[in-house]
Amino acid sequence: MCPATPQRLRLSGGTELSFIRAGETSRPAVLLLHGFPNSSRMFREVIPQLSQIAHVIAPDLPGFGQSDVLPRVSFSDFGEAIRELLDRLEVGPRYVYLHDFGAPVGLHIAMNAPEQVLGLIIQNANAHRTGLGPEWAATQAFWADPSPENEAAATTHLTFEGTRDQYVAGVPRDVAARIPAEYWEEDWRIMCLPGRTEVQRALVADYGNHVARFDAIAEYLARRQPPSLMVWGRHDAFFDLAEVLSWMRALPRMETHVLDAGHLLFETHAAEAAALIFDFIRRTNQQRECGEYDRYRQDGR
Repeated sequence: MCPATPQRLRLSGGTELSFIRAGETSRPAVLLLHGFPNSSRMFREVIPQLSQIAHVIAPDLPGFGQSDVLPRVSFSDFGEAIRELLDRLEVGPRYVYLHDFGAPVGLHIAMNAPEQVLGLIIQNANAHRTGLGPEWAATQAFWADPSPENEAAATTHLTFEGTRDQYVAGVPRDVAARIPAEYWEEDWRIMCLPGRTEVQRALVADYGNHVARFDAIAEYLARRQPPSLMVWGRHDAFFDLAEVLSWMRALPRMETHVLDAGHLLFETHAAEAAALIFDFIRRTNQQRECGEYDRYRQDGR
């Protein structure tokens, strides 16, 4: 078995991406996409187990972690960067992990090559307006009117306190106490590097384009019905819990687990989540080998 190995790859445009790769390349791949304000470090406790059953690729998105900033910042540009990474690594059929800012990237990849998607793993990721609770009012006002005043209101989370809140906001005190401050301190250190805050501001603006694609995403899900697993942190202060039901309606055969965790559930529930993901990959691999994959999709329609 190949151990988890940090690697770097220079894309055709010159940007270097950092990523972690683990597991045998002959196995089905799983693409792990983090969100704000993280990096591939988010998956540190699940990669060892998943690498026993899959070829794991966990990139730092451009402008996050150890990856360079892209010349142009949008989720579709991120998607193309990760798609080039997969092509260069000769990664074929894959499971795609959707979380936070990684969801627009993963859905871009999945919708552009649906035949390559073995399944979706959904963790606190928005694809419906139900996920946009009251906390999104300032951001939605910014999308409608991108004035300097509205941008300032929509980006108040780009501070040390806002970075910390991604880990602990809304999380019960005993659960939050299990998360070391060093994790958000490291994220804030990275965000303070040249050009990194500008990346985050651009993504806040471009997330409105992701929301505008919700109808197209709904059509993709309805048509393809990919095998799917949801592991959701119920104490998410940013993505409304109603989003869970929207995903369940879109994917009626989806296996769903709501855990006693926050937005970043791997920080407190990595063992439980890793076991669920491992079992999902094992089971869907067996179904595919037995010819049950197409029947699964048909039954979900």
